[in-house]
Amino acid sequence: MLVLFVEDDPMNRRVVRDMLRVVGATMEEAEEAESGLRMLAAKPYDMVLMDLRMPGMDGITAIGLLRGTIGPNQSAPVIVVTADMAPDLRTRCLAAGADEVIVKPVAMAALLDAMARLAPREAEEDFVID
Repeated sequence: MLVLFVEDDPMNRRVVRDMLRVVGATMEEAEEAESGLRMLAAKPYDMVLMDLRMPGMDGITAIGLLRGTIGPNQSAPVIVVTADMAPDLRTRCLAAGADEVIVKPVAMAALLDAMARLAPREAEEDFVID
């Protein structure tokens, strides 16, 4: 499974990369939404993990642009990974086109559960949870 994590914090990217490595997933990284969108336009990913608060464009705007642009990842599953605890956050993320929201600090069980539920069928064989 190939995952793109759009996240400005290098420590958060490292932690999630280590979690994904355990289940055999490969993670590519973008430090901000604009570069993430360029990567998403260039090649297909099985799943996208998206932070909300980043310099420049925020994650909700990026998800809306991804969903509104014809490309290889227009319908790829998107999991928002955020420390934001606003009461209406989940509703706003889902309205923008996200498929799931998990909170930081990322719990491995929550991340892997969300990914297992959303993984495209063709990627399931590469995603092993024991």
